[in-house]
Amino acid sequence: MKIYVPIDSAAKALGAEDVVRALVQAAADSGQAVEIIRTGTRGMIWLEPLVEVETDGVRYGFGPATPEDAAAILDGTSVKALGPVEDLDWMKRQTRLTFARVGVTDPLSLDDYQAHGGLAGLRRALGLTGQEIVDEVKASGLRGRGGAGFPTGIKWQTVHDAQASRKYIVCNADEGDSGTFADRMIMEGDPFTLIEGMTIAGLGVGATKGYVYLRSEYPDAIKVMRRAVDIARGAGVLGADVLGSGRTFDMEIRVGAGAYVCGEETSLLNSLEGKRGVVRAKPPLPALEGFLGRPTVVNNVISLATVPVIFEKGAQHYADFGLGRSRGTVTLQVAGNVARGGLFETAFGISLDEVVNDLGGGSASGRPVKAVQVGGPLGAYMPVSKFDAALGYEELDAEGGLLGHAGLVVFDDTADMLGMARFAMEFCAVESCGKCTPCRIGAVRGVETIDRIAQGDADALPLLTDLCETMKDGSLCALGGFTPLPVMSAVTHFPDEFVRTKEAAE
Repeated sequence: MKIYVPIDSAAKALGAEDVVRALVQAAADSGQAVEIIRTGTRGMIWLEPLVEVETDGVRYGFGPATPEDAAAILDGTSVKALGPVEDLDWMKRQTRLTFARVGVTDPLSLDDYQAHGGLAGLRRALGLTGQEIVDEVKASGLRGRGGAGFPTGIKWQTVHDAQASRKYIVCNADEGDSGTFADRMIMEGDPFTLIEGMTIAGLGVGATKGYVYLRSEYPDAIKVMRRAVDIARGAGVLGADVLGSGRTFDMEIRVGAGAYVCGEETSLLNSLEGKRGVVRAKPPLPALEGFLGRPTVVNNVISLATVPVIFEKGAQHYADFGLGRSRGTVTLQVAGNVARGGLFETAFGISLDEVVNDLGGGSASGRPVKAVQVGGPLGAYMPVSKFDAALGYEELDAEGGLLGHAGLVVFDDTADMLGMARFAMEFCAVESCGKCTPCRIGAVRGVETIDRIAQGDADALPLLTDLCETMKDGSLCALGGFTPLPVMSAVTHFPDEFVRTKEAAE
């Protein structure tokens, strides 16, 4: 009997290790021979730990499982039975391209990876020139999944065309936005796809060395990625002779100390060089003068992990999904006060209403949903009146929102929006690198100004608006530049919460 249990940190946090021990003990007690295979999570976090039992090639789910369920799961009498996992509504409605193997395969089995399409894209790329590789990425319409949405192929073209003795690929795995976990899920559940994507990137632009900059708060991802790199190098996927092609690409895992601002690419590069993580002025762009002053591709985990499927299935196959200039799929991370939280990969164009109220099942508290923050702590608070907005870069921007890393945090009607606006300013004040005045000083003044509003000072609201304009226009990077977005969206959509009398405040 084959039994699949996630080793992903979300499942472990919810008790997966205790469930595995109970399954082993129950099998020994009943004399059953079982093989327990550890996988990534399927992304249905509300069902974790999710145990899957394979019968006649079909995997049947049980969850959320507890150690007490072990014996019943093994004999097929468990009340936690969910039926075939692939037939569950959450799974059937997805378009899984980047996450096709996550939850399906053993993350550290290269044989399992190849049996499910892995390395097909790399093998194809090895038969192409660097320019042909870059052209394929351009044709796919892939854009940066870290938040900015910049066309990946254009960035690669700039590095390809740059003249230098050495070039680099840097993967930004410093996933610090609240409510986001897609990068972690890929690294823990399908690390070889990131390695393959970075290798293809190296072949495309002429880089022979890559780095994954990973945050220290992800110990499981660090462990899995380091082991996966060793396995890939041992199998000839990395090194001086990639898959016997005579071409070179190797990579290392580097761990940062957890500064939020190091998610900004130039701060990340400074940290990677052993310097303080502060923002660099642009120009020069990292594509021309990046790591150690050399041309550098800096892409997010999901961007690079999507490259293999583009080369396996072709650029047009990927570009056929999505809407407008947002091509392919978006990996939605649904969190906060929501009944069914998790990761859902689908073509761009799905509405906020479908994600929050249909797939997510509304609030976990059972109270009416008030707002959803899209794009992390620097994203706008979208009210229910905006829930018909389509999830695409330009489409959400037109509604005053920010797609960012596609994290969605749901709030019910008890949320204090003035308090949330204050949190955004306080977050910026704490996480600012201190390089520029609008961010360093503006966020501190922002907290003070919101506190004045909370105390019934009506004159402080225009001051807050003016301060936000200064931060937006004058900050050196997106930390200070985007902090006004959650603040002003709260003011715009929930104005009554910013009108307080001194008597009420007292």
